[in-house]
Amino acid sequence: MNPHDYCQEKAAKSGSSFYYSFMFLPPERRQAITALYAFCREVDDVVDECHDPSLAQAKLAWWRQELGRVYSGTPTHPVGLALQDVVGRYAMAEEQLEEIIDGMAMDLQQTRYLDFKGLQLYCYRVASVVGLLAAGIFGYQERQTLKYAHDLGIAFQLTNIIRDVGEDARRGRIYLPVDELQRFDVPAKDILEARYTDNFRALMAFQAERAERFYDQALAQLPAVDRRAQRPGLIMAAIYRTLLEEIAADGFLVLDRRTSLTPLRKVWIAGKTWMKG
Repeated sequence: MNPHDYCQEKAAKSGSSFYYSFMFLPPERRQAITALYAFCREVDDVVDECHDPSLAQAKLAWWRQELGRVYSGTPTHPVGLALQDVVGRYAMAEEQLEEIIDGMAMDLQQTRYLDFKGLQLYCYRVASVVGLLAAGIFGYQERQTLKYAHDLGIAFQLTNIIRDVGEDARRGRIYLPVDELQRFDVPAKDILEARYTDNFRALMAFQAERAERFYDQALAQLPAVDRRAQRPGLIMAAIYRTLLEEIAADGFLVLDRRTSLTPLRKVWIAGKTWMKG
């Protein structure tokens, strides 16, 4: 299996909505975004699947070294080899890829965020940086498109946080800001014990409204000249907003289950959004 096939298999197996946004890209760009996505999956899996924090730190340190090898021309991992093929072609900065690892490392250092400002830094590192790199792969003419990519990344991560509240709690993490838990009178114990209350639903509605604002803000900043090139991001936005609407319509039942869209529905949304241009 060659490195790009490895990345393709990694992306397909994940079942992520990102995979559906790559489907319509020309081969070279699809290869690059798939390599970026596979890198994100590898470092994210370190944090989610390695239960020994010191071992997880060591593995992330290895990935930092592998990035160095990518940019010096001596990578050893299939994802590193795939990245080596594309980083120069799409001006993917080593510092940005390192910042994604910084974001993953935050999960090993803290399990709570005091306020949205702290959470936004986490969202920036694990999602907005990915959005900025992706925007470069898709292609753009106006720098305003980077502001769109930044805000869309925040929106995606906030949607992930809403969807995964229960799953994250079972890992001992609560991303909802502490000051907002207090404002809505939702004890952390309610989340850790999967206890639904009216206060919890009000808190989640507040989180969803914030995510929607970031979607609106992002889309308002996308220049018309770059809309066609950035269609993969618009596909992701359409899929993720539909997911957010489903979660809200179900009454934010996110503590003991994980809402998802079927692959067929994702394909339908992707095709419809692509055709809009």
